[in-house]
Amino acid sequence: MEDNLDFTIEELGKPAVKSPIEMSSTIGDGIANYVTDEQYIRLDTIVRPGHQHPVKKSQALQCAGPREHIYFSPSHVHAGIVSCGGLCPGLNDVIRAIVRCLWYRYGVKRISGIRYGYLGFLPEHQFDLIQLTPVLVDDIHKLGGTFLGSARGGGREVVQIVDTMERLNLNMLFVIGGDGTQRGTIDIAEEVSKRKLKISLIGIPKTVDNDFAIIDRSFGFNTAVAKAVEVVKAAHVEASSSINGIGLVKVMGRDSGFIAAHTALASHEVNFVLIPEVPFNLEGNNGFLNHLEKRLEKRHHAVVIIAEGAMQEQLLKEKKKDAGGNIKMADVGIYIRDRIVKHFEEKKIEINLKYIDPSYAIRSAPADPDDSIYCERLGNAAAHAAMAGKTKMIIGLVNNEFVHLPIKAVISHRNKIDPEGSMWRDTLDAVNQPARMVNTFNAYDETAKPQK
Repeated sequence: MEDNLDFTIEELGKPAVKSPIEMSSTIGDGIANYVTDEQYIRLDTIVRPGHQHPVKKSQALQCAGPREHIYFSPSHVHAGIVSCGGLCPGLNDVIRAIVRCLWYRYGVKRISGIRYGYLGFLPEHQFDLIQLTPVLVDDIHKLGGTFLGSARGGGREVVQIVDTMERLNLNMLFVIGGDGTQRGTIDIAEEVSKRKLKISLIGIPKTVDNDFAIIDRSFGFNTAVAKAVEVVKAAHVEASSSINGIGLVKVMGRDSGFIAAHTALASHEVNFVLIPEVPFNLEGNNGFLNHLEKRLEKRHHAVVIIAEGAMQEQLLKEKKKDAGGNIKMADVGIYIRDRIVKHFEEKKIEINLKYIDPSYAIRSAPADPDDSIYCERLGNAAAHAAMAGKTKMIIGLVNNEFVHLPIKAVISHRNKIDPEGSMWRDTLDAVNQPARMVNTFNAYDETAKPQK
């Protein structure tokens, strides 16, 4: 799918201002180097001996970093930062990095924090701006959540948002948010272009589910997995200390089961992983409940981890959306819990089930060291891109390199676990569950007769 995408980065104009950052353009002199617009990496790293793989410029990914010449004169810049959507570990780290890079590296002294997402641009909400300085943000990385506040919705009020940006005389806006937020960023950028305004729109990808296309991972994901592992350990202790104990843990993952799978791989204490990408039956000889029963017969305890987006095809009777445009999901954790209890009651088998939903505790945690490093580098790269006049783009890590990506490319589809890929294969090895827990070709059609 990525082969058809255009990775060309849009620019506001020719960067003609000498950067105040003193670096080198010479390799080998022991001084950190500027990055040029002609430095690229390729997306496809698969090697096929005997075949040549020419790459068009539009299919190469532009490297991120400070340029020798920038578009904006630092003394004239008014920068804005906004965080939208749900919480995620590392939000404050990104805000801090952007502020410090703009202030110390470029000398930008007007940096405004927009409060409570896109709603902060709408006059009827009357949210004051926060004037951001290094002193104000120096310690916010120690806290969970977002220093600016966050909210869903408001992104469709494009005309009002750009009106406010004009009144504030913003030159650049850093938007920290997920898929829905970045779709709003594109709409805002198009309105900015329509008005012929010179405002740089830079996205920083935030989704704890880790489901942005193309990029290696979203910030906060590693922290979320680490926190989920702690919960799984507690669930395992509870389960293994009880008669036929079952620890059931629900984690985030609307469309993708990355948190669930990585948690299983990291904890070594999970016996079943249920994710949106891999359908499964509950009932029947090859259904989940029968395999769970066999596990209890053999080991007398089990730990199950389920992603919030699993089984939604079966559970959702009608699709309603929240303020952010996301489909409101049924609570699959409660549903699975009740089905497990009912199954063993009917079998007259004693169980002790502990259900844990740590979703909000996980996403509100401060970033761990790995994510904190990642956020620092994302924020720096975003500041460099904006000062160089790049726009309608998002900063991402691809093949372990920080690059500029068009927002449209990154939101073109969502990254999901490939049921036939190595990641899921290794997860199955770790938990030792059947590769398929289905009785029919349609795993969610429980009215169909099971195949013998």
